[in-house]
Amino acid sequence: MPADARPLAVFLMGPTASGKTALACALSERFALDLVSVDSALVYRGLDIGAAKPDAATLALHPHALLDLRDPSEPYSAADFRADALAAMARIHARGRVPLLVGGTGLYFRALQRGLSALPDAAPAIRARLADEAAALGWPALHARLAACDPVAAGRIGANDAQRLQRALEVIELTGRPLSEQQTGGGGERFPWRVLKLALLPADRAELHARIARRFDAMLAAGFLDEVRALRDRQDLDPDLPALRAVGYRQAWEHLDGAIDAAVFRDKGIFATRQLAKRQMTWLRTELDARTLDPDRAGLFDRACGALELFL
Repeated sequence: MPADARPLAVFLMGPTASGKTALACALSERFALDLVSVDSALVYRGLDIGAAKPDAATLALHPHALLDLRDPSEPYSAADFRADALAAMARIHARGRVPLLVGGTGLYFRALQRGLSALPDAAPAIRARLADEAAALGWPALHARLAACDPVAAGRIGANDAQRLQRALEVIELTGRPLSEQQTGGGGERFPWRVLKLALLPADRAELHARIARRFDAMLAAGFLDEVRALRDRQDLDPDLPALRAVGYRQAWEHLDGAIDAAVFRDKGIFATRQLAKRQMTWLRTELDARTLDPDRAGLFDRACGALELFL
């Protein structure tokens, strides 16, 4: 059987606050790896503190491709990411190095490796009816409806994520098939890279929750509210934009609007981040070909290095 001649790539995946960036930077110092961000918030300029974007000092030492690609007012899709990621990976390979794709946006990883099926165009009449039903029943009720017919999609879409809930239900009505089934791949072509998947999966969820709370407080101390205040002051952004649905930003917007006080904002922001981490870990457990690493066990770096040495 001929050897697999595809170029090599590494996927480093994990829930928010699991230490992906620190590990990726450390690995890039040991191996000939160049970093590519796989994060639906980090593609936006101005989403820095609240999105845990690597700081300037980190990026000077460890540049990441696919950061700051769009203004928050502009759309960016999984298809856009796939095209941008493949181009970045090709550039890294041409330099004689290996791309290490690091992040927590499962849809982006899946779109990159499996492609995207063609989905139907928007149907204004269905969208209007779903919006009317949500106004009467609430988006959580429509989320429950989605969970009954597409639990995979419901697991990665928040109960109040109006835009994505509406689209998922719309696609199901138009096609009669779950959205998650239609997002698993396009034309069936073989992915042109040989991939090692490393998944950071904390065994102790309580420790992950504690890290999430500490990091959220550190973001507040670093000026997260000032960052969101600057976005609000632009007057051309809306909290329902995809960029501003990133965890923490919607809650900060509510607080700055006076809808919730500082304590409630903090609690809601931490809770939303914990829910995101739960959805990310649920998705990671479906990646059966990934090598799982507990970030809270001693020797994480050595274990990751061992996997890379065998692969590279």
